[in-house]
Amino acid sequence: MYDVIVVGARVSGSPVAMRLAQAGHRVLVVDRASFPSDVVSTHYIHQAGLSKLQDWGLLDEVIAAGTPAIRQMNFRFTGIDLIGFADPIDGIDAVYCPRRIVLDEILVNAARRAGAEVIEGFTVTDVVFGDDGAVCGVRGRQGDGPEREFRSTIVIGADGTHSLIARKVGAQTYNVRPASGFIYYSYYSGLEDWGLHHKTGFSERWFGTWPTNGGLNMVATIASKAQLKTFRADPEAQFAATIDDVEPEMGRQFRELARREEPLRPMRYPDNYYRQPWGPGWALVGDAGYHKDPFTGWGITDAFLHGDMLADRVNEGLSGVRPMAEALAEYHQHRDEESAGVYDFTTMMAELSLPPFFETVLGAIGKTQHWTNKMLGLIAGGVPDYEIFAPEALEQIYNDAGVPEAKRLYDPGATEAAA
Repeated sequence: MYDVIVVGARVSGSPVAMRLAQAGHRVLVVDRASFPSDVVSTHYIHQAGLSKLQDWGLLDEVIAAGTPAIRQMNFRFTGIDLIGFADPIDGIDAVYCPRRIVLDEILVNAARRAGAEVIEGFTVTDVVFGDDGAVCGVRGRQGDGPEREFRSTIVIGADGTHSLIARKVGAQTYNVRPASGFIYYSYYSGLEDWGLHHKTGFSERWFGTWPTNGGLNMVATIASKAQLKTFRADPEAQFAATIDDVEPEMGRQFRELARREEPLRPMRYPDNYYRQPWGPGWALVGDAGYHKDPFTGWGITDAFLHGDMLADRVNEGLSGVRPMAEALAEYHQHRDEESAGVYDFTTMMAELSLPPFFETVLGAIGKTQHWTNKMLGLIAGGVPDYEIFAPEALEQIYNDAGVPEAKRLYDPGATEAAA
């Protein structure tokens, strides 16, 4: 009998397991993969997420694995340039984008060192319910082996957007917003000097690039769903054409210098959603409980933040500090409150076009380095939104940028700029 079973050992599951094992609980982690194992990902970890790795004593391992430090962002959105970097968060003055074959193995090994039992290559096929209707375990098998059943006080689903745990317990989705686009990406050599770019053009297309392990750059494109048929007809040509469209000079460099080292990978992601993240004997974390468009690269960071939050609440319930239901209800409330700003910002930016208010504000922000770095700090998770979007902050932004009074917008619901 375990205290906790965690289904899924990647960026949300292993941190939860590690934290709970460190607290003295008996923890089992199962995952269908065997590590090191790759998975579709943006790889991007914002400074707020790196702060968690630092707290857990794992950031140095990520850096030691040869993950390049990135200290400048080149962000362009429909003609607005933000070039700079966020101020340090907890002393962290860079971002890192580790390959998942690197990051996930570090996290799984950390869970093991903390005392969690890890079974790799184990596929969960069902959830076990007790006579009272509460979840009390899982069934599954390792490889082609016999079916096995494990029991626990709580089962945590960290098994991604298509979570079997969420499906079996009937977790309901809410605040659903349609997905806007699709991604193609791969890894390229020959682009060592490119650094971090995140750029959107005027034709509902975007490309991004950032260095990762092995001397490679991840290069990705996003286009609106209406363009999927065109992309599928010739992905290689459309991939290069997207970079040409958004940044012609980089498109030329890409064609001349880039060497693709792995297959081009498509990713059609599901709609944005929240799921009810807990019930009798179960909880959800990471993409199993909350998913948003990958455009802002907040998936891993939120997995760390919410995993840490859930581990604290589950520990309270298991330790008798307060009833488990009360602790998990607080997790639900805090998760939704603390992620709301990122969710709104991400789903707006993923449309690849800006409403007039945000176009006006970001255009003004890009005029000064101070406000550029402040905005990049908001994106990084270190600056609260009121420091930019409160009326008095907007007034200062417009004053510093020299925006005429008639052109200033203060209401996110504004439909057009003044003449």
